Amino acid sequence: MNYDERITGLESRVAFQEDALDKLNDVIAKQDRTISELKRMLLIFNDQLKTVGQESQGTDYTDEPPPHY
Repeated sequence: MNYDERITGLESRVAFQEDALDKLNDVIAKQDRTISELKRMLLIFNDQLKTVGQESQGTDYTDEPPPHY
């Protein structure tokens, strides 16, 4: 195997690795956006849950039968 073939093989491997890194970077960026969105949604949900919990503290829940009985 001469030097030209070796260099061509190495260049090919480097190009493949660069492509793989670019694809992995895209996946990581997408996951980061998804995680950020999920965190934001979780904070909103948590706030809503606290609001519902505070509103229901004054409600008296008894074991009354439903109105269709």
